[in-house]
Amino acid sequence: MPPYHHGDLRRAVLAAAVDAITEHGPAGISLRDLARRVGVSHAGPVHHFKDKAGVLTALAAEGFALLADTLTDTRGRTGSFAELGVSYVRFAVEHKAHFEVMFRPDLHHPDDPDLTAARERAGAALAGGVADVEGERTGPDRRVAGVAAWSLVHGFATLWNTGNLDPGPDGDPLALARKVTPLLFEE
Repeated sequence: MPPYHHGDLRRAVLAAAVDAITEHGPAGISLRDLARRVGVSHAGPVHHFKDKAGVLTALAAEGFALLADTLTDTRGRTGSFAELGVSYVRFAVEHKAHFEVMFRPDLHHPDDPDLTAARERAGAALAGGVADVEGERTGPDRRVAGVAAWSLVHGFATLWNTGNLDPGPDGDPLALARKVTPLLFEE
């Protein structure tokens, strides 16, 4: 039986979960498979995460934290609401495994404090972008404008990641997203 000890088991298990989700989807992972992938006994991942939902909760929290960082950086660097949407799509494409579990409360512990904090930070980053858009372009209800913006980029990213969106001649999701995102608040 492989040993329990590992240099950074938590990080290694999360990286293995990303690989497993990429290969088989979130339903296809197990703690035994993750332990095998990182070369430890089954007890190692159980010690850190308790169960499969614990691994997926940590992965979702990590995903929301990465998304929040990405959106905050884009907003600060560009000041462009359309680029904020493109950044959301880029995140979803580049972190597909995270994206697959982040919005699936049936797979993780949705009330986990780390997950809740990371999810709220990502939501605030997106809402901050909506707040930057001139009022007459978003209408009187910023909340509705935020829901519309999130729906647009989340739907686009989901359609792209699941292969349900025609990639077009260049097959570049970001180029297509740059054409789609400005449509939301155009005058």
